[in-house]
Amino acid sequence: MFLHTWLQLRPNFADAWSNLASAYMRKGRLNEASQCCRQALALNPHLVDAHSNLGNLMKAQGLVQEEEFIVSMYMFVYCASLSFPGKVTDHYNSCVELCLNSQFDTDIKLLPTGQGSDDGIQLLPEASTDTTNFAIAWSNLAGRVSIVVPFALTICVNCCHCAQLFLYCGNIESNTVYSHHEAVKLKPKFPDAYLNLGNVYKALRMPQEAIVCYQQAVQARPNYAMAFGNLASTYYERGNWIWQFFIISKPLLGNALKDVGRVDEAIQCYNVAMPFTTTKPPASTTNLGNIYMEWNMSAAAASCYKATLAVTTGLSAPFSNLAVIYKQQGNYSDAISCYNEVLRIEPLAADGLVNRGNTYKEIGRVSEAIQDYINAITIRPNMAEAHANLASAYKDSGHVEAAIKSYRQALLLRTDFPEATCNLLHTLQLISANQLDIEAFCILVSAAGRIVIKCSMKLKGLLEDRFRWRVLPSVQPFHAIAYPIDPVLALEISRKYAAHCSIIASRFAPPPFKHPAPLPVKHERGSGRLRIGYVSSDFGNHPLSHLMGSVFGMHNRENVEVFCYALSPNDGTEWRQRTQFEAEHFIDVSAMTSDMIAKLINEDKIQILINLNGYTKGARNEIFAMQPAPIQVSYMGFPGTTGATYIDYLVTDEFVSPTRFSHIYSEKLVHLPHCYFVNDYKQKNLDVLDPTCQHKRSDYGLPEDKFIFACFNQLYKMDPEIFNTWCNILKRVPNSALWLLRFPAAGEMRLRAYAVAQGVQPDQIIFTDVAMKQEHIRRSALADLFLDTPLCNAHTTGTDILWAGLPMVTMPLEKMATRVAGSLCLATGLGDEMIVSSMKEYEERAVSLALNRPKLQSLTDRLKAARMTCPLFDTRRWVRNLDRAYFKMWSIHCSGQQPHHFKVAENDFDFP
Repeated sequence: MFLHTWLQLRPNFADAWSNLASAYMRKGRLNEASQCCRQALALNPHLVDAHSNLGNLMKAQGLVQEEEFIVSMYMFVYCASLSFPGKVTDHYNSCVELCLNSQFDTDIKLLPTGQGSDDGIQLLPEASTDTTNFAIAWSNLAGRVSIVVPFALTICVNCCHCAQLFLYCGNIESNTVYSHHEAVKLKPKFPDAYLNLGNVYKALRMPQEAIVCYQQAVQARPNYAMAFGNLASTYYERGNWIWQFFIISKPLLGNALKDVGRVDEAIQCYNVAMPFTTTKPPASTTNLGNIYMEWNMSAAAASCYKATLAVTTGLSAPFSNLAVIYKQQGNYSDAISCYNEVLRIEPLAADGLVNRGNTYKEIGRVSEAIQDYINAITIRPNMAEAHANLASAYKDSGHVEAAIKSYRQALLLRTDFPEATCNLLHTLQLISANQLDIEAFCILVSAAGRIVIKCSMKLKGLLEDRFRWRVLPSVQPFHAIAYPIDPVLALEISRKYAAHCSIIASRFAPPPFKHPAPLPVKHERGSGRLRIGYVSSDFGNHPLSHLMGSVFGMHNRENVEVFCYALSPNDGTEWRQRTQFEAEHFIDVSAMTSDMIAKLINEDKIQILINLNGYTKGARNEIFAMQPAPIQVSYMGFPGTTGATYIDYLVTDEFVSPTRFSHIYSEKLVHLPHCYFVNDYKQKNLDVLDPTCQHKRSDYGLPEDKFIFACFNQLYKMDPEIFNTWCNILKRVPNSALWLLRFPAAGEMRLRAYAVAQGVQPDQIIFTDVAMKQEHIRRSALADLFLDTPLCNAHTTGTDILWAGLPMVTMPLEKMATRVAGSLCLATGLGDEMIVSSMKEYEERAVSLALNRPKLQSLTDRLKAARMTCPLFDTRRWVRNLDRAYFKMWSIHCSGQQPHHFKVAENDFDFP
């Protein structure tokens, strides 16, 4: 009684009809139960219990030969796979067992249809004249006039946009077929329209035409279970139905098994179906390739996709998937060729344009990438990913304002877009847009923080769940350096990216490398020299080469053999030529795939391999994930932890990475004496010390009579707190000014406006263009005091200004990037006068030095005098200590110990 009352109130409640059917079944009222099941399925075709009950009812009534029973069993498996994927095998096996244990008459005739009416059938003139949804309108119209036999009660689903299929008989078959044909004519890849047209042909006893339509539906949507089911049903009518049911449903079972992680069983399903797949497209081959791809078996996946393309070249998906594999292997040329094929097949494929644009962007062809993104947006204006990628390309090419506009458009289209949020934040930092509206900036930082926290929460269990490894945190490790992110969280972000690099490495399926024997270098069977390999994309006009140009030639060649592996092609600059000249072995590997590079490194018998990139542009950390060398080290390029289990050591110093902070590093810490941050000024920039080569303030429009504070860091390193402090300093020091760089230029007007709003006079903010290296160092001495950025210190810039004889004020925090400037200052011997411990002390120290000119002049004079003698600028001394570190690492390895923290002592002569 209760269910009857409920259905009077809610007659369209499918679950109530299903429950009523169960009640009737328990009472043995099978006919009424069957009617209730059919009513439930008419309201909700995906109701698992109703399919199960209907199948059991028909079996109990001896109706297992009816086509409705077959389709109901198929739909039971399909719907169960959606609702209960973990039990899909049980559902499938019970269904097949039920079918196989039944006796079927293979000459089943369609049951006669009952009389229906065309009540409720209405042409859709408004929709049919709306060109935007014209194809969908025709499909909906066709759906409303479909002729459906009784088993359609089970398999009918709402056609496009939930247009209800009406059951009736009449003389409108031609209208139905015409409407569906119009739909597919307007939208050739319209799987729902093909499915519905197939249903019409099937009802009209035109099985061959129905099969063609179902195949078209499957081709348009390879995982279209309903189309597969109807195709199986149609094959059944033509004989040998049970094998067709079995084979066609196998790929679908494979999909479900794959989704719940039962990969071996899924592969078995695809392999069973493959020999029977003679139609286009070979879904099992493609599905098998997809599962190999998801499990990082790239070679096997590529073979499957190529097998698909051997049958037909008219499908875009295999080309697209092959492009992904080629791209992961560093084979960008073939990747682009595959994307070209995708766009040949589907010229309006916005995804294909974006993917090709991404590939162009990765190899530095940014202008072509921008054009692809623009074309994708033209085709699909609401594609948020295209706007975000266009923004990134604009950012890389220096068009910062355009980048901000595109990021904002992406977020307007998709508010929950973590990558765009974080990249917008970083881009705003580049031009100090945060100074215009601190509240808005803080909201954005907070949003980024929530994204990071959300990502870190996802980290739990990721190493056990390989499917989720590909979901990277939206905040990149390098960006985490410049954000006010907890160091432990920054470590987790790096760990996630390191795991991703391991995934990339595994796709090459490299065999385990055989490493050089752990023997002392000077042992009778030893190599005689320690073989050191440096890997970098920055052997060219880059700060790394500016700082390390002489290092590669200063290693003691009696004891150390140096190999440099260049990940980037020759840029034709003096910096590249210098590194090539200094290094004993210089190998350009830019055209090689990552596995080939790793193999070469291993064949060179490298004993200690140095990663000079970390998470910076151009890095190929998957090389290190393959572990071609027995000891692997991070140095210089990335001022933070790599989070990688395959990186043993981080070369640093006691101030930058004190042992008390070791918990925020995945590597073991190697403490060099003095400062870990090397430079090359004594060898390359001695002319700066020539008193006859001095610049004047007037050369750069700088006032002669003002006290000039300076900060030459990139603007992204500035945060609202430090800029407010600078404004306070300017207001407290009479006749003072702050000298900044247009780094980038787009930030100038924002910072000027913000400073004025804080009460700073307009002429107290001075901007100049970025200068060439030599000129930049020389003119730095025109300032009186350098103000560092605590959130991310001056690193290369810090060594520049100290070599120029310009003192600084710096405040170390906890993360590595916040402590480098302090280490630089300490290595001059004058660190105590330049390092402070709080923002209040920072402001007071700057004001005190500015107002006490004799004190500041004394500091400046002592700094200039120390340049030729202090450890900071003694490159040969630094390299000697680095050699000590390398030999200590090798000694630990030879003794069978695990890597551990250690400190290098300059008086340690226990090495060659």
